[in-house]
Amino acid sequence: MTGSDPGRRVGVVSLGCPKNLVDTEKMLGRFLQQGYTLTADPEAADLLVVNTCGFKADAETESREAILAMAEIKARHPGQRLVVTGCLAQRYGALLAQEMPDIDVLIGADQYEQLIPLLEANQVNGEVVRAVAPIACPAPPDPEEPARFLTTPAHTAYVKIAEGCNNPCAFCIIPQLRGRFRSRSLEEIEAEVIQLSQQGVVEINLVAQDTTLYGRDLTPRVSLALLLRRLARVEGIAWIRPLYLYPTLVTPELLAVMGSEAKVLPYFDLPLQHSHSAVLARMKRVERARSIRRLLQEIRREVPQAVVRTTFIVGFPGETKKEFRHLYRLVGQGWFDHVGVFTYSDEQGTAAYHFPDKVAAKTARKRQKALMLLQQRISRKKLRRQVGRTLPVLVDGVAEEHPGLVLGRWMGQAPEVDGLVYINAGQPQPGTIVPVTVTASHEYDLVGYSGS
Repeated sequence: MTGSDPGRRVGVVSLGCPKNLVDTEKMLGRFLQQGYTLTADPEAADLLVVNTCGFKADAETESREAILAMAEIKARHPGQRLVVTGCLAQRYGALLAQEMPDIDVLIGADQYEQLIPLLEANQVNGEVVRAVAPIACPAPPDPEEPARFLTTPAHTAYVKIAEGCNNPCAFCIIPQLRGRFRSRSLEEIEAEVIQLSQQGVVEINLVAQDTTLYGRDLTPRVSLALLLRRLARVEGIAWIRPLYLYPTLVTPELLAVMGSEAKVLPYFDLPLQHSHSAVLARMKRVERARSIRRLLQEIRREVPQAVVRTTFIVGFPGETKKEFRHLYRLVGQGWFDHVGVFTYSDEQGTAAYHFPDKVAAKTARKRQKALMLLQQRISRKKLRRQVGRTLPVLVDGVAEEHPGLVLGRWMGQAPEVDGLVYINAGQPQPGTIVPVTVTASHEYDLVGYSGS
């Protein structure tokens, strides 16, 4: 990103999940519409923006470090302004501004449309603006809203289908930061996907805190399955991957769509969090051990080609050796193609913060390592079965660390969180889907060749 307009050059740091990235891209679109230019060099920027994450301790630390790093740059360039937005700003509000006096403008979650007006007011009267608005339902969609500025490769994009969350998970602060669950309309999402397709996007990854809840708050009520069928009719889009499928609402209708609709990838991203019923109850999750196993069996039966990803939390307050062994056994049965394991983070403002019987951090890290090593062996075994097969692979670009190789992903690999396919023959172009014959496999990655 480059820019040369004095006083209106913007450098942006985006942290956290893909949902936050979508917010950043929309914010960048607004900047461009208002005549700002973008720069990748923070030293050359007139305005530094950090879109923060405040989900858990390590994300908060990363956000604070990014703010401090930008503050150091600001100190070297009189006249630069520092803007902090997103979840960390929403979580701590004025307290964050007190702790970090170099912040000039503070904007919370779901208030991004206020940023440029505040900046313009600041330019006029020179006052420091430090305000975080309370979470509220967003205004009706603006038909004149500028197009997002994609920061992902040009052929792939995330599309946020809802904001907020209704699930009362004891370990999570997101509902307090983002508010109640609010679906976007079918028409609004479809229009965005059409626009992205016209820009050259071929892969859409749908995101929300809970994608399976999509549409249940609309009038008339709709569903994720209906949305998927609607988006599958958009010309130019080849792959549609819904992420963050809350397991309780994976319905037969959704299974049918994901098993039969050619453009909808049979990729099930199920944040299960644990497998033992007692731990799930303490987490205030709806699922129980039996329902989880029943769902996994149903997915394998109805969608045999399914790829299943999940995330687990170890070290949740009160987690016993027996409860962890239950989780370890479930993972060892090979249900999952991809597994992420997090250690419990004790977050103020969550119900679990007040729970007794906290698990020692050392024990939690040990359990995390054990699960990851187990899944690594399972992943290696599963990927070995792909050797000799020819898979459709979406080409992402040249592998910078391996000159001569091209990077891609098959449908079982979501961007950023899963492995890759290394293509060592042929010159396929980014954004194309090409057949790749797999010649080797590793713990998480595949190697193959293409005639393209």
